[in-house]
Amino acid sequence: MTSPTVLRNYIDGAFVESASTETIDIVNPIDESVVASSPISTASDVDAAMAAATQAFTTWGKTTPKTRQTALLKLADAIEANSDRIVAAQARNTGQPEQQIADEEVTVGADQIRFFAGAARLLEGKAAGQYMEGFTSYVRREPVGVIGQVTPWNYPLMMALWKIGPALAAGNTIVLKPSDTTPESTLVLAEISKGILPDGVLNVVLGNGETGAAVVSHPTPAMVAITGSVRAGIAVAVAAAQQLKRAHLELGGKAPAVVFADADLDKAVEPIADAAFFNAGQDCTAVTRILVHSSIHDAFVEKLVGYTASVEVPPLNNINHFSKVTSILDSIPPHATVAAGGKRKGDKGFFVEPTVITGVAQDDKLVQEETFGPVVTVQSFDDEAQAISMANDVNYGLASSVWTTDHGTANRLSAALDFGCVWINCHIPLVAEMPHGGFKNSGYGKDLSSYGVEDYTRLKHVMSSDE
Repeated sequence: MTSPTVLRNYIDGAFVESASTETIDIVNPIDESVVASSPISTASDVDAAMAAATQAFTTWGKTTPKTRQTALLKLADAIEANSDRIVAAQARNTGQPEQQIADEEVTVGADQIRFFAGAARLLEGKAAGQYMEGFTSYVRREPVGVIGQVTPWNYPLMMALWKIGPALAAGNTIVLKPSDTTPESTLVLAEISKGILPDGVLNVVLGNGETGAAVVSHPTPAMVAITGSVRAGIAVAVAAAQQLKRAHLELGGKAPAVVFADADLDKAVEPIADAAFFNAGQDCTAVTRILVHSSIHDAFVEKLVGYTASVEVPPLNNINHFSKVTSILDSIPPHATVAAGGKRKGDKGFFVEPTVITGVAQDDKLVQEETFGPVVTVQSFDDEAQAISMANDVNYGLASSVWTTDHGTANRLSAALDFGCVWINCHIPLVAEMPHGGFKNSGYGKDLSSYGVEDYTRLKHVMSSDE
């Protein structure tokens, strides 16, 4: 039997021991075996990482866009070249299928880093001009400085790349705290960055929620960024506000798929179900609520339940989250009906059956609160106005989709839905060129796209006398 791997922090271009003697067991969610031991890093560990990032910023922050582009392109190549190592490290932490990690995180992630490499050379301000007689003004777009970042466990590599890509492209340096349950692929990423990124530009500090709090509340970062729960996002926002530093929050979701009577059900059911159950529903953009016109509700549910029977989902990530999801399933209100699934799958690992629940009320917790598991509810509506009202009647505003063959319906709904993304006759595709981020309790700030890079910059007005 292989002994658990002992993990270490990555600071100033080297793996170093934590000052802490406390550790966390990293558990494989497929068989519940302990695969690694991670330190619970202390304030002194965070201090060391911040000092390294501060020193590195004195040079990295002054590099040319060409230099940053070259480094990011090399990093993308290294990610692909080390795919097997990354996949193996992440699979034992997440239980995700290895091919999923290779295709959806390594290959896609490398492409996203290449996008950010190009975006590094497109940061510019308005043209210089005379806005007051005798004076010329122009705008400098500059890196913010040291960035404190916290990433989640649902897509460990990709979420790290979404954070470091735009920050590095803009010329910032980073102290990143990965999830306490899925740190290994981020450590491989840090290791392969050696010799590509200057020492201290990317630092990784391991630990639990207290370590993350130490990162975001530390006085050094000029900006903090998190992908995580609403609760964690509020804590980060409060910590940032106390020091008047910028915050970038990509939080939860409760995405509706709105299916109109004219939708092609044979083309809608499978992609909607896949968007609900992919990665065991551990995706903030996942379909969690299906709103179906009353005239096709029963036919849709029948097809959905039939397809769900063939769906295989990976395990939930950790015991705490598994307990939360199963507790939700144990407390389904009596007026609702479990049409498919609804239980733990097997007696080992953190598996839950893909679940379809009908008959829910709009104010039920199942409709209003994020489950973050392979659970989807189905509700019916009678007209467009009711569909819009029901879709928007949650505290989240990240993602949504509309399923119709009518162009006018699609246009009206894309304007009326209060979500940062509206997909039409599809759900969940993402591209590096387009922004990802939501409204309301889903947070603020954008990942991906040139808007994401701009979030990691500051603007400076420079005015000079013409005499």
